[in-house]
Amino acid sequence: MQIAADQLEAHLASKLGPLYAVHGDEVLLVNEAVDAIRARARAQGFDERESHTVERGFDWSQLLAGSREISLFGGRRLIELRIPGGKPGRDGAEALAALSGHLSPEVMALVVLPRLDAATQKSAWFSALAQTGVAVRVDSVELAQLPRWIAARLQRHGFTLPAGDAGRALIDFLVARVEGNLLAAHQEIEKLALLCPPGPLDPEMVEQAVLNVARYSVFKLGEAVLGGDVARLLRMLAGLQAEGVAPVLVHWTLADDVRAWLRIRQGLDAGQALPALLRANRIWGVKEKLLERALPRLRTPDLERLLQLAAQCDLAVKGLRPDSLPRAPWDALQVLALSMLEALWPTPPSARQGRRLVLHAAL
Repeated sequence: MQIAADQLEAHLASKLGPLYAVHGDEVLLVNEAVDAIRARARAQGFDERESHTVERGFDWSQLLAGSREISLFGGRRLIELRIPGGKPGRDGAEALAALSGHLSPEVMALVVLPRLDAATQKSAWFSALAQTGVAVRVDSVELAQLPRWIAARLQRHGFTLPAGDAGRALIDFLVARVEGNLLAAHQEIEKLALLCPPGPLDPEMVEQAVLNVARYSVFKLGEAVLGGDVARLLRMLAGLQAEGVAPVLVHWTLADDVRAWLRIRQGLDAGQALPALLRANRIWGVKEKLLERALPRLRTPDLERLLQLAAQCDLAVKGLRPDSLPRAPWDALQVLALSMLEALWPTPPSARQGRRLVLHAAL
């Protein structure tokens, strides 16, 4: 059986399966799903919890033996297995398939995985987990979905939004502050629950509560670049600088995106399939959709030029003097980011002047 994370609450209210496989990359939502399964298991008498993490040299035979043993203390056990890489290997695949068919009635299993691509979800070991128990798919909350998500979370805490434009403005303010960072949004809402009484929310009180809190994620920069959103990109760079994020981390993120784009472009030119190239370069979700639309405009010479620009930016970040970029690290990072955006989204002549002014200001 396979369900989405938002169906889990209703499922657990009706029954508890012998095995659950939770997969997704949204840490907050994965943890909430795992916590809900644990709570339901405890209510059903699974008082003992045994936790394993798959690393190099992991003993799968010991896990299998433990899943079939009766507890020394006579209790029911929940065995948790985390597979951070999402790939159990041949021995692990065989063990997971065996685990699915040979669980003791006094043992329940919970397997936690990162986001799985379509091929992995069709594998024999994952299919065995889903057939024996329940596979819970945790989808990421994209930026366009975030206003609705925040509104629902506020409602869960007993808050009501102001009517009309005031309510929309309040939600837009919260979305802008967290920049797609779901953990940050959760923290802000929990903070509001402590500071504000249930009922109508006062926009001024909300603004005072969340102002000047570090909420920008360096890993969302690529989405702004791929989406051609100059205003968002500049706002994120300014926010990261104000929060004291190390320029070297921002540079690494941008340069790594350029290298991935070049590998994908070269692979496509060599006749390789795009889905396989995206998986190999760990690009999925929002970035996958955006890159698919932008790829036809990317040429190898442009990407090689961006790599050279990234090398110059690296000098600025390390305190050296680059040849073609500003010496100040954040100014150099802005030029690199805007140049990446320009390569993906060439501006028409009528709009080119404004973009050039931004680049010249950075220089």
